[in-house]
Amino acid sequence: MKVKVQGNGDTLELSDVCFGAPYNEPLIHQVVTAYLSNARAGTKAQKTRAEVSGGGSKPWRQKGTGRARAGTTRGPIWVGGGRAFAAKPRSYDQKVNRKMYRAAMRSMLSELLRQERLVVADEIGVAAPKTKELKKKLAELGIERGLIVVADFDVNLWLAARNLPQLEVVEARSVDPLSLVGAPAVVVTKAAAKSLEERFA
Repeated sequence: MKVKVQGNGDTLELSDVCFGAPYNEPLIHQVVTAYLSNARAGTKAQKTRAEVSGGGSKPWRQKGTGRARAGTTRGPIWVGGGRAFAAKPRSYDQKVNRKMYRAAMRSMLSELLRQERLVVADEIGVAAPKTKELKKKLAELGIERGLIVVADFDVNLWLAARNLPQLEVVEARSVDPLSLVGAPAVVVTKAAAKSLEERFA
């Protein structure tokens, strides 16, 4: 398929496999959910009544005091007691096959292109690390916020985009499903588009 390149008016031939895939919402949902789950630390830990220190003796006798019977001061209803259903460290990892991951990424890239939210640019680099210069280039493309995908790391571009909180710059090899789903618009350089083809085709 041919895509118009913004900036010079040329066209770029892209693979139908990578940029013409059908939209598969259930697969995209599964991959994004797994990506978010795998980012969770799972290190939360609380103590049960057996693990809290103290409470070795019965606080008062069983009968005759007028109060409710109690065997320990470390029960869940006591201040300083243990938790009834204490959280323990656990893994939230979800397995996603490589074939599924690639298919989901192809589906997302294709849908972004169909919705005209993916723009292929000739080059998006800046001569100096100036935010004003980058904003001017993005204004020419009609983009205020979103994701910029480049083939290789450009320190000037990264520094220029650092002061724009609604803009993110990533290399083609680091593109992930969450960044694509959350981006209102995606700018891809020609070299990055070819790199994405090699990665997900």
